Amino acid sequence: MAFLRRKREEPRVELTPMVDVVFNLLIFFMISTTFVDTAGIEINLPQASAQRVEKTPDEVKVYLSVKGEIFFQDEAVSLAEFRQRLEAFGPKARETTFLLLADREAAHGRVVQLMDLAREKGFIRLAIATEEQGR
Repeated sequence: MAFLRRKREEPRVELTPMVDVVFNLLIFFMISTTFVDTAGIEINLPQASAQRVEKTPDEVKVYLSVKGEIFFQDEAVSLAEFRQRLEAFGPKARETTFLLLADREAAHGRVVQLMDLAREKGFIRLAIATEEQGR
C-alpha cells in the first residue's frame, strides 16, 4: 500500500509588511524634519506683521550679522568683494531679487549701506527678510 506523503513547505519571509513599516518610517522622518535656511549663520531676524512675499527663482541672499559681517550666499565676504559680486550680475541684476537677511541688532547704517550698494549695481527688487510676529 502506498501512502501519500505531504510535501513539506519551506519557510519563507514575507517582505510586504517590512516594506510597509520602512515606508511609514520614511514618511514620518520626512514630515518631522525641518530644514535650516541660514546654514550656520546666526541671524535673529526682526519681527513684522507685513504680508508674505513669494520667493522668486532668481534671488541673491545676503546675510548681515550683528557684528557687521557680510555673507553672500552663505560665504563670508568683505565689502570690496561684495561690490565685485554684485557687479558680476550686470544686466541680470534687474530681474534678480536682492534679499537682505539682517540681524535685528545689526547697525541700521550698515543695512542701508548694503541696500544702497545693491540699488547702485542695478538691483531694483530689494527685500528685507523678517519673521512673523508671535514666533
